[in-house]
Amino acid sequence: MAASSAHSFVTATPTNTSWLSRLSAPPSSILLKFTLSTRALYYRRSLASGTGTSSTSPLLPIVCALGSNSSSSSSYLSDESDEKSSIKKQLLDSLFVACASLALSCSLFLSDVAPASAFVSTTTPKKLQSDELATVRLFQENTPSVVYITNLAAKQDAFTLDIFEVPQGSGSGFVWDKQGHIVTNFHVIRGASDLRVTLADQSTYDAKIVGYDQDKDVAVLRINAPKDKLRPIPIGVSGDLLVGQKVFAIGNPFGLDHTLTTGVISGLRREINSAASGRPIQDVIQTDAAINPGNSGGPLLDSSGSLIGINTAIYSPSGASSGVGFSIPVDTVGGIVDQLVKFGKVTRPILGIKFAPDQSVEQLGVSGVLVLDAPPNGPAGKAGLQPTKRDSFGRLILGDIITSVNGKKVSNGSDLYRILDQCKVGEEVIVEVLRADHIEKIPVTLEPKPDDET
Repeated sequence: MAASSAHSFVTATPTNTSWLSRLSAPPSSILLKFTLSTRALYYRRSLASGTGTSSTSPLLPIVCALGSNSSSSSSYLSDESDEKSSIKKQLLDSLFVACASLALSCSLFLSDVAPASAFVSTTTPKKLQSDELATVRLFQENTPSVVYITNLAAKQDAFTLDIFEVPQGSGSGFVWDKQGHIVTNFHVIRGASDLRVTLADQSTYDAKIVGYDQDKDVAVLRINAPKDKLRPIPIGVSGDLLVGQKVFAIGNPFGLDHTLTTGVISGLRREINSAASGRPIQDVIQTDAAINPGNSGGPLLDSSGSLIGINTAIYSPSGASSGVGFSIPVDTVGGIVDQLVKFGKVTRPILGIKFAPDQSVEQLGVSGVLVLDAPPNGPAGKAGLQPTKRDSFGRLILGDIITSVNGKKVSNGSDLYRILDQCKVGEEVIVEVLRADHIEKIPVTLEPKPDDET
């Protein structure tokens, strides 16, 4: 307040001395008030600084001199008969006022530098906690490995009949190796006439499909990008995951730039159906990390930044994240990617049958898988499994009902898929079937999977 009051007084003091000659009353009262105000101001500032009246401020001599001259000027100006002497004294007093104002301004400026700094924002940035720093570092280190995939479809103009490409979908993916292999979900690239991959530095490349596995919803693409732009993602292990473990999902939800969401593993060994083939995918990771449209194909990372799964689906009536997301475990993905890179396809063993929906078998009051068709050139047909057929009168004759494979109980189609996923091509398995009213055990040699067979 002292600095503010003094400042107002100084700035209000006129510098033009001609006004003194036009005043009817002598300015002695003004000078006296100024002297008293200045002394009081100095005394308050001395007390505030703890120096008292012993301060060596350069303002003190001037104020004292001003006070003494003010007193003499009061007695001198009291003689109104001597007008010429009065004017000279007024000019002298005006000079003292100007000097005092200048000294006061300098003193206030020099002494108020430190207090004035209190009004300047010197707040230091808030420091991040250790877990926040770890999350920021994880995002910065793994973002270059995550890519944005655009699915282009060929369309024909209704008027010109010209063929042009329009985006029909998008998703995420990640760099698998320095050879330019990109891993994503199959449903991200399904139905595409062309694919484009955008890296973290916004460079875009045309992509070719190396291979895909509809049953596990995994696809591998390849781009011709310089090796110095390719940052393979660290591969982890999903076999030792625990519920409650912290996870991180990176992707491009709704076509936005790289986005990080965090959460925990809320469930293990879940089972979902493939978005492409409807075949169940076992041992899926469930997480509450937000996964929205566009996150599909992106990586799910553990706290060390290693890949533990591919974000593939969400459970949501509205289509947006509802806190239940699913990721294909990296242990499953790794074997599929290796086969796709080497052979361009997955050699998964099959029985070579088509079976009835689980609901139909339940209506019959039995447990197992009802064989609808077993082509004679397939593994099951060669081994002698009986399909469902009609007799000469049009009556339905049920085929074999598979109840177990290699001693493992089969209650539905998911059980059969799970058992076959653990077998290898060329392996002989013992299939136990219910035929009519008796049980039979039939050895079947598994063969590679062609399209549209089980």
